[in-house]
Amino acid sequence: QVQLVESGGGLVQPGGSLRLSCAASGLIFSRYAMGWYRQAPGKQREMVATITSGGSANYVDSVKGRFTISRDSARNTVYLQMNTLKPEDTAVYYCNANWRPWADYWGQGTQVTVSS
Repeated sequence: QVQLVESGGGLVQPGGSLRLSCAASGLIFSRYAMGWYRQAPGKQREMVATITSGGSANYVDSVKGRFTISRDSARNTVYLQMNTLKPEDTAVYYCNANWRPWADYWGQGTQVTVSS
């Protein structure tokens, strides 16, 4: 059974930092592209950052230069380091693991709130 468990969300002031973690189990981690997506109230879910099995990263324009995605194969974990956070980054952040159309999994989400 595949499980993706996110952690690290919370309340932070504008300009602050958070690091999200997503621990994966029940899959061959090295095969999967991993990603972080977010959904703000009243908005569609959007891709924030993805990283291929080979380590190539891609970011939505709004987070380039502020967020960094990384993966640790020894721990089957993907991270999202978020710096210089803005109120518009407030959302539920979801972890995704994707290998094939039939092998696409989501975590339960973690809330990130950026507010003074």
